[in-house]
Amino acid sequence: MTGDYAPFTAFDSATSTFRGFDVDMADGLARTLGVRVEYVRTTWPKLTQDFTADRFDIAMGGISITPERQSKGLFSTPIMQEGKTPVARCKDVNKYETLTDIDRPGTRVIVNPGGTNEQFARAHIKNAEITIYPDNVGIFNEIADGRADLMITDASETRYQQKLHPGVLCAVHPDQPFDHAQKAYWLQRDAALKAFVDNWIAKANKDGRFAKIYAAWFE
Repeated sequence: MTGDYAPFTAFDSATSTFRGFDVDMADGLARTLGVRVEYVRTTWPKLTQDFTADRFDIAMGGISITPERQSKGLFSTPIMQEGKTPVARCKDVNKYETLTDIDRPGTRVIVNPGGTNEQFARAHIKNAEITIYPDNVGIFNEIADGRADLMITDASETRYQQKLHPGVLCAVHPDQPFDHAQKAYWLQRDAALKAFVDNWIAKANKDGRFAKIYAAWFE
């Protein structure tokens, strides 16, 4: 887990613990497996490197399925589908409804490094200014305080930041994102573990455990 992508996962440096949607999911999976969870902290720029170095068995915490990641490991059954959309100051929401609106000289787009947010920005933003900001927790204060205009990230994160900054930051059309991607759990090439995780996800959806955890963090 990166620990910087609430509400999926957040790291508390004071207690050296993780909390979030995928933390609760990981704890539930561990109980079903009958094992103890060992949390390994990584970063988005180092995620693939740490994965290929076999530093962990499974990556959780808002992981999007990408062809590059699929080439290196296995993905569980998808747990969520969403896409990229902007989050901006509420007074500026109408200014950034389309990529054409955003990609203009003078617009300041901020993005965290190493993940699908940066990939999306590099692919679609050619005229606006892109600033790479390494702290994915503090990055939203850069927008709120006027040092950047917007960030394009997953719709779930824009909704969560809107809830954390009421009246200051607003998600821009999170129900109609610019693209669509699936989130899942990224596993080492362990077919037996993948089968177990897929079965666990299916049962959690059927018996309401998934919905209960989802509601606690996203609603």
